[in-house]
Amino acid sequence: MTGAPTITLTTDFGQEGPFVGVMKGVILTRLPGAQIVDLTHAIHAHWPAEAGFWLSRSWSYFPEGTVHVAVVDPGVGTARDIVAAEMGGHTFLAPDNGLLPLVLRDNVERMHRLDMEWLENQNWLPLSPTFHGRDIFAPLAANIASGTIHVADIGPVANKLVPCLLEEPMKSDNSIQGTVIAIDHFGNLITNIDERLLESFNTPEAQAGGKRFTFHRTYGQRKPGEFMALINSFGVVEISRVESSAADSLGLGRGAPVLLREAR
Repeated sequence: MTGAPTITLTTDFGQEGPFVGVMKGVILTRLPGAQIVDLTHAIHAHWPAEAGFWLSRSWSYFPEGTVHVAVVDPGVGTARDIVAAEMGGHTFLAPDNGLLPLVLRDNVERMHRLDMEWLENQNWLPLSPTFHGRDIFAPLAANIASGTIHVADIGPVANKLVPCLLEEPMKSDNSIQGTVIAIDHFGNLITNIDERLLESFNTPEAQAGGKRFTFHRTYGQRKPGEFMALINSFGVVEISRVESSAADSLGLGRGAPVLLREAR
């Protein structure tokens, strides 16, 4: 790794209040040269699956040695575990609540669970039961990024993770059943259906909310107000309404089912 260490932050904190800023302050106090990147703080509140989805589609765009911190943690302060994992020259820190399986798949190289007794011996900030992003994740990320702490130092090996509550797309001979996992700023319905699943289809169409959507390469191929499906820049199926919100127009949200099949 060359240059200043990079740390990404993914949370459901939004931009209200000082929470994200305070996490950055803790990181910079311990690692003044850190390059902190806000991946997103707009994850749907309390839904780790969306954080795992976006992190899985984004981490590889960052330089080797990056530490990725994902804090979508409805179980904060309870007995849920915190996990640090290494994959592809990157480190991932997250609560063990279904977030990480979407990121790591079967490619994890090293994974350890945080030992709370070890943590107490570090004499970091006083530990709040409701803000582990500040008191655990931020200092741990800074120390791992600086090399003063290694993933193997924090506790025992982790062999299993809590599974993601969102089911993988189900493919049959003539259809794929997936789910809306995110809604972006434009109201596009972003699904968990990877473009590779469409390779056996000649002319696929998407179905959701009782409507059918033909596939197009880009938004400009349709007129304003028209619906469409496409493969977006992150390689998954998306349902859009040109220059409008597909989510609002269709009344669909995260978790809505999406079906793909050959156009009739």
